[in-house]
Amino acid sequence: MEKDRLILIVDDDDRNIFALSAVMRAKGFKIEIAHNGKIGLETLKNNPKIDLVLMDIMMPVMDGYETIHKIRMDQQYKHIPIIALTAKAMKGDEEKCMKAGATSYCSKPVDIDELLEKIDNCLLKTL
Repeated sequence: MEKDRLILIVDDDDRNIFALSAVMRAKGFKIEIAHNGKIGLETLKNNPKIDLVLMDIMMPVMDGYETIHKIRMDQQYKHIPIIALTAKAMKGDEEKCMKAGATSYCSKPVDIDELLEKIDNCLLKTL
């Protein structure tokens, strides 16, 4: 994995943010954090160096589906990989995330090795 890549974590649960950001930082990534989709969109617009988004699906204010859809509607962000993270993990969730525009999908609790592999694959495609 290339070091110093910037990941935006969009999640409303501080425990998830803490766990994900600790792992990502330990792997050499830089982190930006947003506590809902609306803040996530603002963060993305204010920071054009974001390389990848980890997007929680179930959030207040603006859920992950709507946030992903809005990101994909903006031409300048179409290339940014988005990995959807959801605790629901019900049949059809992955398909719904992909239909909204996610690049990849992981269910919670997150398997860190699986997530890191997906991040690596997504970032390799953007080089």
